Amino acid sequence: MIELKRGKSRLTILPDVGGAIGEWQWDGKDIFLPVSNDALKAQRGVAVGAYPLIPYSNRIANGRFSFEEKAYQLAENMADHPHTIHGNAWEHEWTVAHEGDHFVVLTFDHTPQGQDAEWPFAYRAVLSYQLHESYLDVVIAIENRDRVNQPVGLGYHPFLAAQGKANLKFDAESVWLTTPDGLPTERIPTEGEWSFHHLKDVHARFIDHCFNEFGGHVELQRPDDGVSVSIESAPLFSHLVVFTSPDGPFVAVEPVTNMTDAINHPEVSDRGLHILKPGAQLGGRMRFHIKSL
Repeated sequence: MIELKRGKSRLTILPDVGGAIGEWQWDGKDIFLPVSNDALKAQRGVAVGAYPLIPYSNRIANGRFSFEEKAYQLAENMADHPHTIHGNAWEHEWTVAHEGDHFVVLTFDHTPQGQDAEWPFAYRAVLSYQLHESYLDVVIAIENRDRVNQPVGLGYHPFLAAQGKANLKFDAESVWLTTPDGLPTERIPTEGEWSFHHLKDVHARFIDHCFNEFGGHVELQRPDDGVSVSIESAPLFSHLVVFTSPDGPFVAVEPVTNMTDAINHPEVSDRGLHILKPGAQLGGRMRFHIKSL
């Protein structure tokens, strides 16, 4: 574990658990809430506050896809769930490339072996954490180190602490309705119950959906403990996945590049899938900012 401190902020990083953040506290209050998910077998039951999504976000239906006239089958990585989820970088130990008083840079190299069932293409991922007194910068990037084109997506999965009253606001133009197992079925405008253009109670109902045409700004207000957390992300992250439940102590708010199962939806022009040529790179920054209400 690596610990960074700056002013009122304290951050722990777990290179051996998928490059995840263990916890982030500000003035003794949880900002990222450590959450353990036994279904994510590779996390070994360790509670994490946030982790990277590389080389795709969310689900690939039944772990199957075709790319450039070749079919692939990925191994299950979420308990008995049939859909593979969140790529494979979170399943492995990362290397500490650089470390300072207030920052850490991590790298992960994936080289498929034979018929690799995790991900069939070689890549290098880079993850940078830089802690400031009232905000955290996260930079995430990928380089195609294969000899062929590679389909990729990126994202970041923070568990924002939301114990007690919590209100959420963000701009997005549409949202994907889903099947019971989380695959997209129909895209509708963000109107009525799906509109978060104004602050809305995150505990009002269950949500596990991907929003399109995300405007890059999120605000979570926690009036009970007088804290507001905002997210500013680069335009690359044009989608936002939100997971919350009425009795949950957190809300997962994930800036991502791609819609769920993007690789299997070529008919969606803005699905967010990026095709990297050999040697090409893709990356972007997001900032998590804290202030007192």
